[in-house]
Amino acid sequence: MNETVKYKKRILWATSLSYVVVILDTSIVNIALARIAATLGSDLLGLQWVVNAYTLTFAGLLLTGGLLGDRLGAKNVCMTGLLVFAGASAVCGAAPDLATLVAARTLQGVGAALLVPCSLTLISTGYRDATERAGAISVWAGCGGVAMAAGPLAGGLLIYWFGWRSMFFVNVPLAMGGAWLTLRIPRASDRRGGSQMDLGGQAAAIVALGSSIAILIEGANLGWGSAPILCGIALATAAWLCFVVIERRHMQPMLPLSLFRVPVFSASAFVSIVSAFIFYGLLFLLSLHFQESCGWPAWQTGLAFLPLTVLVAGGSFSASRLCSAYSARHVVVGGFLLYVIGFSGLLGMANNTPYWRVALFFPAVGFGAGVITPAVTVAVMSTVEKSCAGIAAGVLNAGRQSGSAFGVAIFGALMSTARTPGQGVLMAVLLAIGLSLTAAVCWRAASRHGARDANALDVR
Repeated sequence: MNETVKYKKRILWATSLSYVVVILDTSIVNIALARIAATLGSDLLGLQWVVNAYTLTFAGLLLTGGLLGDRLGAKNVCMTGLLVFAGASAVCGAAPDLATLVAARTLQGVGAALLVPCSLTLISTGYRDATERAGAISVWAGCGGVAMAAGPLAGGLLIYWFGWRSMFFVNVPLAMGGAWLTLRIPRASDRRGGSQMDLGGQAAAIVALGSSIAILIEGANLGWGSAPILCGIALATAAWLCFVVIERRHMQPMLPLSLFRVPVFSASAFVSIVSAFIFYGLLFLLSLHFQESCGWPAWQTGLAFLPLTVLVAGGSFSASRLCSAYSARHVVVGGFLLYVIGFSGLLGMANNTPYWRVALFFPAVGFGAGVITPAVTVAVMSTVEKSCAGIAAGVLNAGRQSGSAFGVAIFGALMSTARTPGQGVLMAVLLAIGLSLTAAVCWRAASRHGARDANALDVR
């Protein structure tokens, strides 16, 4: 029994630290945008690519990362991802120009795509009991919430003391520590080798996501009716159609479309996209607002985010108990209603309302974001068979990262096309409220048809 407990603790420490590295990098980068722009001579479009080069690659390769974990062993793939992430972070910190930084951020996305779904697979295989697994996932997500909470302030202080490059260099020892902990996990015996890789589906997914985000980022600059944008729309449409066709016909698809026949799985993927879209779009918007419109330094911007990010951690650690008491069905709906309340208060940003009045609504947004992610993760990981755990984790995280990329692109497009900054903020907040209500309705409807799966703690 003691060996079993040690085994589980090693898995939890290794996977949690791996997730911390990924989330920490995401939250810190937003704080550094103004400094990066000043040092490397970037405009708004360039900053969007600095953020989205990472999230796009992350999203585009997550399904393959989960599939490789199922085929080659989650421990092996997770280790590789951590080492790639560490090397890419070092290159980011030393980048002499914007092109190098964007390329290194892309490589960071490759590493993250390998390690995140495999960390969830390690938890799923190590914690067989549904209640224990729910608790472990809650801790895993909670550590990500802590990283989200600490990232803006820690990043602001690092930037203030050592410059923006230090926020990338700090990833290196963290990722290496995660690799060392992962190395100590005993090898699992349930991997499945020798399966054919879905290279066509992977290529179509990358082209579809990349072209879609490029259209949204470059549309305002090039003109929505310009030839490059129209060609991009045609390419994105064709790539999405090809992806669906390939996945339907492939013997071993990277994304088994049959998974979407389960209402809870489909709803989980959708609400994950919406939640990340809203939250990371907000982070991008607020970072630019505080530093460019308000003229605040990086450390003050990081401090301003605390009422938002601290509640992300609180929500993540509370999710397991809330799901046990009220079921994931009600917890996720409640999370999106908190989004609605929080964003309704942020409408004041359009009128240059003092910070303290806007910050009163940050906790609602943060706690909502904190409970949604672990609740839907537990639901999905408890619904699918263990043999598909890596693919399912990849789908869920791909949805989150895709949502994050689309959020940054669309919120940025609203800001760049609006006549005034206030109008851009107003449109972004109204969009967030509408999407939150839509996601709440969809989740409630789907979980009503599959209440047993939605309440993950009741699944055995």
